[in-house]
Amino acid sequence: MYAPIQSAKTFERVAVQIEKRILDGELQVGDRLPTERELAEQFQVSRTAVREAMKILAQKGLVDMRPGRGTIVVDGARVAMENSIGLLMRMKSGEVGNSDNLVEVRAILETEIAALAAARATETEIAAMREAIRVMDESLDDADAFITADNSFHEALAQATQNALILTLLNSIVNVLSEQRKQVFAVDGGPQRGQVHHRRILECVIRRDPASARAAMGAHLLQVREDVSAGAS
Repeated sequence: MYAPIQSAKTFERVAVQIEKRILDGELQVGDRLPTERELAEQFQVSRTAVREAMKILAQKGLVDMRPGRGTIVVDGARVAMENSIGLLMRMKSGEVGNSDNLVEVRAILETEIAALAAARATETEIAAMREAIRVMDESLDDADAFITADNSFHEALAQATQNALILTLLNSIVNVLSEQRKQVFAVDGGPQRGQVHHRRILECVIRRDPASARAAMGAHLLQVREDVSAGAS
């Protein structure tokens, strides 16, 4: 249990207690923190104080706050690496005036991710891909919700490689391209075409067919590139 807080700077002391548990190993990477309401009750503080404490921990790269998924303890070094790579990619993309370099990197990385996922995916990761596709089906008119689920699909593929460095690299690229991918919604049928490809990729993973998964991902990224180009014109 956490100790009750009695201080003017309540949120800072909340953050310190949680940070200590993370650094001491009591909270492990991947652990989900209690809800905002539950933490407020445990600390005997306001939910506002908990919210501010979470912001501090997120800024330090110790937790990741995602709508619908709660607050997760993360590897601070990994988050720092993702942010650094993402910043570098944004800078380099700005230098050339477009994101062609990023698209090429994504094509090289994600085709091999799909192939490895087909060889190594567990049932848990396959279930996560199915769920992401289901959410995308329900969000064809909601760009933000669709892109969040799309990111989850590609993240599950990267998780399925069983290689943490690959997941870090992918997350860096996905975070940079999220805004660009909204352009797909400016093209009639863009999300629907994406779903056709997502299903093909998943089918290849389920069949344990790396070569077909690689080809299916290549076709998907070509479709995305064409739709983004059309949406920007």
